[in-house]
Formats: sequence, structure tokens, C-alpha cells
Amino acid sequence: MTDARDTDRPLSSDLALALRLADLADGISSAHFRERGLHIDTKPDRTFVTEADLAVERAIREALAADRPGDGILGEEYGTEGDASRQWIIDPIDGTSNYLRGVPVWGTLIALAIDGRPVIGVVSSPALGKRWWAETGDGAWTTDAPGAQPRPIRVSAVADLEHASISFQSIAQWDEAGYLDRLVALTRRVWRDRAYGDMWSYMLLAEGLLDAVGEFDVKTYDLAALIPIVEEAGGTFTSATGEPGPANGSSLASNGLLHPALLDALA
Repeated sequence: MTDARDTDRPLSSDLALALRLADLADGISSAHFRERGLHIDTKPDRTFVTEADLAVERAIREALAADRPGDGILGEEYGTEGDASRQWIIDPIDGTSNYLRGVPVWGTLIALAIDGRPVIGVVSSPALGKRWWAETGDGAWTTDAPGAQPRPIRVSAVADLEHASISFQSIAQWDEAGYLDRLVALTRRVWRDRAYGDMWSYMLLAEGLLDAVGEFDVKTYDLAALIPIVEEAGGTFTSATGEPGPANGSSLASNGLLHPALLDALA
């Protein structure tokens, strides 16, 4: 499913590699999806991990060791290795709970961060038949089906909360973070609220189909690949309190126009 864009500008070598890594991941994760007898373990933080998560991350790490031996890696399942100045950040299956239940909303997240800043992001969701990607300065793109022509994506132009559609991901997350009252108050101000969940909410935002997404209890590997896509689509991506970057434990992504009002609502 590796894609070339309908422009005269070629893919950078790093983005081309990230898309090949996504092809590799899709082949492994798709083969195990809805497989009878899929092995599942519970990690110390009470989240799930399947043999597919582990196999995808191993395969990506092996490919990076061959293609970018000097680069560092941060992965959900096998931790950190190498130099962090150029670091590949991997979530082998984002949405593992969906994956193990057979729900098709899950995907592999692949980012490249330079000095801690994500500059390439790829989100590949083979069960949905979708892929999204971006590189800083080159726009955000998607394909709507395997082999389809890539098309550019852009966030919405909704400028008022009363017209906004938002995804809050999980009531439990907001409650545990002490933000439940503020979430309820916010839902009373917007047009529509839903909990689409995981990477899909952010990709709906980047395509202009949602206007904001907020989430708590998230790690660097949950967010790094999403940031370039949202930002290159014209959006804004911070923590719930306004800090940039993927390592703050929370996220607030929007079309940019709504961001000040959202930060004020959560303050």
C-alpha cells in the first residue's frame, strides 16, 4: 500500500521508509486480526498486548536496524534504544482493545522525531482500508482504499464552539484526570460530542470531519505520529494545558481556530 503523491515533488527517503514500514506492519497485523486463538497478555499497567503487537514492533525494529542503523527507536512494547536525536517512535497497534475484540478501529503509528520534535507521521489502518501521513512542510495526505490515489487533507473551518463536533475519547480518562466536570460543561457548549477513540478521532480531525479531540493518560508513542498529520492539515496539537509535543500525558488537538476557546474551557 506504499503510496506516491500526485505531485512533482518526490517523497523524502525518510517518509518513503516510514510508508514501507507501514506496509510491513499491515501485513503482519492483518494476518492476525480476528484470528482464533490469538495470544493475549495483560501488562503491569493493566493494558493488553497481543502477539501481533509484539510481532509488528519486532519487524519494524529489524527493518530500521537494517535501513537506519544510527537512529534511535522508542516503541511501546520494547522500550528505547539508541540515539534520541533522530528517533523513530512506534506504536505497533494503537487500539489493541479494539483489535483483540475484532473491532476494525486500530492502526500502526510510525513517527520520526528530530531532537524530540515529530516531523514525519504515518497512521496505517488496514482494517479500515485507510492510511494517513505527513512530513513537516509537505502537507497531510490520505488514501481512502488500498492502491487509491493519495489526496490532500485539511482541517475544518468551524470557528465557534456552538458549531463544533468533538471527540473526548473516554469518560474514564477525563474522570481520573480530574477533568470530568469541565468535559460535561464543554459538551453543553458544543454542537455534538462523541467518543470515536484512539487514532481514528485525530484522523477525522485532520480530514475536517471533526473539529477537536481531547485525551488523557497518553504516552509519547500514542501521539507522536498524529502530530505532524494534524499540524500539516492546518490544525493545532498541544497538551490539555497548552504545551507542545507528545510527552505531556494529555492531548488537545483542534482545527486551530477553536484552540484558544478549548484551552480556556479546560483551564
